[in-house]
Amino acid sequence: MSKMLAGKVALVTGASSGIGEAAALALANAGAAVAVSARRKDRLDDLVRRIEIQGGKAIALPGDVAIERDASRAVEDTVSRLGRIEILVNSAGVIQAGGVESLPLDEWRRVIEINLMGTLYCCKAAIGPMKAQGGGDIVNISSTAGRRAAGIFGPYTTSKFGLTGMTEGLRQEVGGVGIRVCIIEPGATTTEVAGGISDSTMRAAMEQHVGKEGALAPADVADAIIFVVSLPPRANISQLLIRPTIDTAPM
Repeated sequence: MSKMLAGKVALVTGASSGIGEAAALALANAGAAVAVSARRKDRLDDLVRRIEIQGGKAIALPGDVAIERDASRAVEDTVSRLGRIEILVNSAGVIQAGGVESLPLDEWRRVIEINLMGTLYCCKAAIGPMKAQGGGDIVNISSTAGRRAAGIFGPYTTSKFGLTGMTEGLRQEVGGVGIRVCIIEPGATTTEVAGGISDSTMRAAMEQHVGKEGALAPADVADAIIFVVSLPPRANISQLLIRPTIDTAPM
């Protein structure tokens, strides 16, 4: 890959696995200096090591985006240690099975606080630095669940529908100052997302769904991120839906 992002600085949340990890590697391979954030420090340290071995530059910023101060600090530390922030990829996310009646409210709060509020916190913190430097790119990772409700995953689909509205509102708010905003909605992607589902039957079903033959790889979504942020500044892809070529599942 050519170094089309040479000189750029990116922050990726949820970078300890899955799409976030793949995005960090792809951004570094494209020449960007990358700050990686997630709760699992050991995985971040390993990711930084791999990027540096390949000749890239990266720093680890452990934290939990569901905590507003942690999210804001990730942006602040990116700017203070790497000089600026041109690209923000919000990839931190969790899923939980259950509905309004069946799932305890603390599980609803956890999913919404990470998937929606954590993204909001990072976006809000990044606007100031991006405005000051004349622009930037914000890419929010959603899901096809943000387009079609799945009641068996109530808090997840609620968080993703909310993320769609927040992202579009933000695009309208900051486009005039040169900040592009995009939401990427992948279908089944082979990641560790199912690991946090408490119901063993639903966990197994999700593992089968994301691990099925023909499912997207995290690198496929990472390639889409590179495409979005590499376009001329006048062009803003605001929504990007990516499904497996063979896609028959309702999720």
